[in-house]
Amino acid sequence: MRPERLAILDNGNCEPLKAVVHGAALGLAALMATYNAAAWLRRRQSHLALNTFIYVAAVVWEQRRVADHLLPCAPASPAFETQGPDEPIGDQSKAA
Repeated sequence: MRPERLAILDNGNCEPLKAVVHGAALGLAALMATYNAAAWLRRRQSHLALNTFIYVAAVVWEQRRVADHLLPCAPASPAFETQGPDEPIGDQSKAA
């Protein structure tokens, strides 16, 4: 029996939900990085410094994942408005 495909696993589906999940992981990683950094400053144990490095790397990783999932959700930016090629900026010759 073949399992059903989950639409959430496809690109472009449920991107806001995926961003929220990675955002939660980002928050947790930031909290753990903060705790381990504070503990390392207090106790100077090498494993706490290593943990801090790992959690900071996880924060960077998760921040990228959140941004990747929010990118398809962003509204398209309006085209840069310019004057036509025959209308130079500041041309006062048409002013009456």
